[in-house]
Amino acid sequence: MNFVDSHAHIYLDDFKDDLDKVIETANKKGISTILMPAIDSSTHVAMLQTEQAYSDSCRSMMGLHPCSVKDDYQKELAQVLDYLSRRKFVAIGEIGLDFYWDVSFQGQQYDTFQRQIGWALSYDIPVVIHSRNAVDECIQVVQDHQDGNLKGVFHCFSGTIDQARKIIELGFYLGIGGVLTYKNSGLDKVMSEIGLANVILETDAPYLTPVPFRGKRNEPGHITIVGEKLAEINNIPVNEIANITTQNAQKLFGL
Repeated sequence: MNFVDSHAHIYLDDFKDDLDKVIETANKKGISTILMPAIDSSTHVAMLQTEQAYSDSCRSMMGLHPCSVKDDYQKELAQVLDYLSRRKFVAIGEIGLDFYWDVSFQGQQYDTFQRQIGWALSYDIPVVIHSRNAVDECIQVVQDHQDGNLKGVFHCFSGTIDQARKIIELGFYLGIGGVLTYKNSGLDKVMSEIGLANVILETDAPYLTPVPFRGKRNEPGHITIVGEKLAEINNIPVNEIANITTQNAQKLFGL
């Protein structure tokens, strides 16, 4: 089987002591590619160094995370644009809106999100959208900018069937991870209704670890657990889930 982990922050300090082993374990489980979303200037160098060290597996995105949008966001955006001008990235991400932790920079988050969407269109690469407590708002922003060329994924999707259908109608994908294994998430019911044509898998490592490892550090190797759960929901073999979601990721990110 061949899986793509479309969203993993393996460059963070959570992995500083055993990243070799984490990558080796992932490769043994068939995870051939790990896509790394950016956060902000405090982690860009670590992300790019990780990509260089594990170039057979890891590919970087570039962008400014909504939780990092503060008073200095213009400076942060200038750095993102500078990186984009110097080399190719698989996506602009993760970007979007987060109204869970802090709503004092809502206007700046919208500005940051919209500008980065514009850059994605200019560079013809997808966007990876973070939408915590802001799924409907992010859907509206995508609708406002969808000219037939905008493409991307709603990372860590855990919304409703209606939201899933709206996202798919916009030509976007759903990033499905460990939340699928949580007993009361309701995501299993959504995934039983919408099919697999617009689904890719992710871990969001080191976060959102799937059951039975919930509470411990997440890592790319756990993508197989998500795949197995999705296979169970759809009543098909897990290798079919691997094939479909990997092809979807390859198509979206041009892998």
